[in-house]
Amino acid sequence: MTPEAGLPDPAGGPSTSRRTRRRLRSRPAVRDLLDEALAGVAARPTRLILTTLGTVLGIAALVGTVGLGQTASGQITQRFDLAAATRVVVQPEEKGGQEGEAATQLPWDAPERVERLNGVEAAGTVSALDVGDDLVRSVVGLDGQRNGHALQVMAGSAGLWEAVRAVLSTGRFFDAGHDQRADKVVVLGKHAAERLGINRVDSQPAVFIGDEPYTVIGILDSVTGRAELNDAVIMPNGAAKTAYDLESPDAVEIRTQVGAAQLIAGQAPVAIQPNDPSTLAVDAPPKQGAVRKGVESDLNALFLLLGAVALLVGGLGIANVTLLSVLERISEIGLRRALGAARRHVAVQFLVESVIVGFLGGLLGTAVGVLLTVGVSWMRDWTPILDNRLAFGSPLLGAFIGLAAGTYPAWKASAIQPITALRGT
Repeated sequence: MTPEAGLPDPAGGPSTSRRTRRRLRSRPAVRDLLDEALAGVAARPTRLILTTLGTVLGIAALVGTVGLGQTASGQITQRFDLAAATRVVVQPEEKGGQEGEAATQLPWDAPERVERLNGVEAAGTVSALDVGDDLVRSVVGLDGQRNGHALQVMAGSAGLWEAVRAVLSTGRFFDAGHDQRADKVVVLGKHAAERLGINRVDSQPAVFIGDEPYTVIGILDSVTGRAELNDAVIMPNGAAKTAYDLESPDAVEIRTQVGAAQLIAGQAPVAIQPNDPSTLAVDAPPKQGAVRKGVESDLNALFLLLGAVALLVGGLGIANVTLLSVLERISEIGLRRALGAARRHVAVQFLVESVIVGFLGGLLGTAVGVLLTVGVSWMRDWTPILDNRLAFGSPLLGAFIGLAAGTYPAWKASAIQPITALRGT
């Protein structure tokens, strides 16, 4: 038999060449495939615009929300409270209460020891006093009744005010002289002063803690770092030692230079308790980088969820319109199948059309999202922050959405039989 009879030809004769040519003819050229897909997409420009609009909105929402989230988190960290970022608190480590174990005590000169460290701007001690059932009142009732207020009474050193950035509304702070002499003077927090009905100190008003009078020399306006001082009556350490047997301060408030808080947090326990620094607990602010990551993570999670919903809507829009296009082009599909196009050829064409629509939507959506981020930042006088990976990857994301959305319509189109399509024409 000859090769023309259809028998295999080991030498690679004409029958082998015909099979090779058939396989080559069954593979459409990439250029032809793109031309046909572009022609199919551009044949209905209005539908193209409406289909692309869903992806544009989805990608724009994703890029815009993530960009604004990153920009907002940057502004939050830029406005991170410098007082909180420079505040370090050292206090005795809480023990498990084992019997026979002596409680750790802070030395009275702890602020002086800490202030020798490079990077410390101010330091002072603070303690909460146990006054029992003693109430605080501004005057003693004529009927002898003890009608006062259960206010927090605290003690502090002269350096406490600068350490907590305290600001006076009137009067003055007590100083080291008041402390050494154990003068019976107090400074009122602004809320404590309101409850006691005291708003000026020029007439040297007095408050009574129990039955003991104390002269009010100042009223606080604001405190940064230890808000409970606004609700308290604060006396010098010397007066607290005499009246309430204060043995040691509760904590040391430290204000550092910007950027030195982490360093001072490691050095302060050694400076205060060089023999056993592990008995002291240190409360230091987190690094601003950690704050930024935390804020970005929370905002991005929220905005990514919103963007994902918008993308889902855009993908469904592409799927619906592509499926409608398949139904309208049944005759065209049947003709192609009748002329020799395989099912995969039809499927690939519709998939390419969906990818083109998704890519165009992603490209336009990225531009809209970037412009939205820049515009809002300009109006708010912010510095726009946008991840380059998101900006360059969003068009590809749009193409992937088009691919996913067009999978079912493409399979539907490839399943149409030629005879069925031609009968419906």
